[in-house]
Amino acid sequence: MSIIEILRLNLLSPMVLSFVLGIIAVRVKSDLKIPEQVYTIISIYLLFAIGLKGGFDLARSSLANFWGAALISILLGALIPVWSYWILRNFVDKADAISIGLHFGAVSAVTLSACITFLNEAGQSFEGFMPTMYVIMEIPAVAVGLMMASRALGDTKQGLPSVLKSALSGKSFLLLGGGVIIGYISGEPGYQQVAPFFVDLFSGFLTLFLLEMGTQVGRKLRDVLDVGMPLFIFSIVMPLIHGVLGVALSTMVGLSVGGAMILGTLAASASYITAPAVVTTNMPKANAGLALTAALVITFPFNLTVGLPIYFELATIFANIF
Repeated sequence: MSIIEILRLNLLSPMVLSFVLGIIAVRVKSDLKIPEQVYTIISIYLLFAIGLKGGFDLARSSLANFWGAALISILLGALIPVWSYWILRNFVDKADAISIGLHFGAVSAVTLSACITFLNEAGQSFEGFMPTMYVIMEIPAVAVGLMMASRALGDTKQGLPSVLKSALSGKSFLLLGGGVIIGYISGEPGYQQVAPFFVDLFSGFLTLFLLEMGTQVGRKLRDVLDVGMPLFIFSIVMPLIHGVLGVALSTMVGLSVGGAMILGTLAASASYITAPAVVTTNMPKANAGLALTAALVITFPFNLTVGLPIYFELATIFANIF
């Protein structure tokens, strides 16, 4: 399929259309809202399902390219906050530059979910260990961001070991990492037991989750006006650059088209869950709302609607080059 056809299919998918419906619901002042408890349950389901599916695939696949993918994830996670800071400090203050860089170095579990669904619908397989790259990329991003804040601002109320321990015990890490381990240990028998719920229903739960995400973005649309054009451009251009880097490097170390797309998508994504919590707790001088608007209201919709088809097409092109 051409990039235009891939883009059309993605834009007309139930996921994207539900996301748009959520935005429209807010703009017309509808009372549509998924209860917070239900939203939490769905988020737990998505994270655990990604981990389990990754573990089942890992049990069936080889670890031949794992270390190459892990090295790329560590490097990108550590370097994205650094070069983002050097760019951002030209149009926002130092604290906000570090904060936004941390958000863009960290990753989005929902964007990862959308990427996996995209690949499944496209019939494109990927390496079973790829979901673990979420954890491997996010840890160095948070660590580097906090070290930069400590050195440049004298911030960070907690020590780095304490922050990393808190992050590793957080919901996202535990569900993704634990899911991978459980899926790997239980193998094919375990897959047969839980596939009807954790595999077959995944797209439906993600579509419902994105409906609520749309309402969250809709409520924050006005905040885009406070971001300013330079940061708006950064929030679109830099994810594209990070996506290209992730896809190209992944292909060079031998990952499949699907694996390269996942790593490129992770590199292109920005965190609006873990990173805001870290910044709010440890960087009081930063405007947490500015970084959250860039990550959630600009970068996330861009990746969901336009970015995924681009990263898929790039992975296909690079696979034929390298």
